[in-house]
Amino acid sequence: MALPCVGDWVRVSYHDAGAHASILDIQPRTSFLRRRRPGGNAEFQMIAANIDVAFIVQSCHFDFNVRRLERYLVMTRDGHIEPVILLTKTDLISPEALEDLLASIRHAGINARVIPISNVSGRGVETVHELIQPGKTYCLLGSSGVGKTTLVNGLIGKSDLATGVVSHTGEGRHTTTRRQLIALENGGLLIDMPGMRELGMLDVSEGLDASFSDVEAYASRCRFANCTHTREPGCAIQAAIAQGALDPAHLQSYQKLRRESEFHGMSHPEKRKKDRAFGKVVRATIKAKGRWHDD
Repeated sequence: MALPCVGDWVRVSYHDAGAHASILDIQPRTSFLRRRRPGGNAEFQMIAANIDVAFIVQSCHFDFNVRRLERYLVMTRDGHIEPVILLTKTDLISPEALEDLLASIRHAGINARVIPISNVSGRGVETVHELIQPGKTYCLLGSSGVGKTTLVNGLIGKSDLATGVVSHTGEGRHTTTRRQLIALENGGLLIDMPGMRELGMLDVSEGLDASFSDVEAYASRCRFANCTHTREPGCAIQAAIAQGALDPAHLQSYQKLRRESEFHGMSHPEKRKKDRAFGKVVRATIKAKGRWHDD
């Protein structure tokens, strides 16, 4: 039996007058949050389960990164979790700078809901609180120091969770060291978890299709089914880029994540075959250059 993770429902058998219990089985998961296990092995690491909404937290000040945001969106949508983006520390930037960040998110084709947050003024915290419904499970995803723990304290109305010292740059120290499930007063459940340095992709085709639906829509209009979206005639994606309707960086991110997912999804013999084929191309190129210099 696989080990349970935070958010799992399990069937147990109590003993020692209820002081201890043994897990008999894990109930089927309705959703999941997972990533490729750090290291060389192409294996999943289950992070949490049975989550209804994932709050993806990014700081407006030091942490904002659209490409990382896309990775989080792929991860959540692949696990059948609804994403909501929270932009924290809005008090550290001007209203004009905030509008620029919001525009960059929309320009990247990201259509998830975005809520600006300030843990100093309390802006947006009540909006998040109103989204949390009884009987549903939510989680906070984001890098270390973006204000997740402070936000949790604001949502529970207490200072039960310790927060780190905030530097002059606005970057807080990482203080959450384990995933924990917190019961809120209104009956909602909130999972706080440490910041994840690695967000490796593994077999996330469903999440990619959902997060990059704009790219998929343009690709379906290409003249050729096997279009590489580079120089082929009738490429709808290149036409959209030329017209300013599609961000080329958004396309590059999609292609990178697709290659990463497909590579890590290969079996070991498939990877060795691919590496050998690439090695032959490199050797042939070096040899050809050597002949050209000899001439």
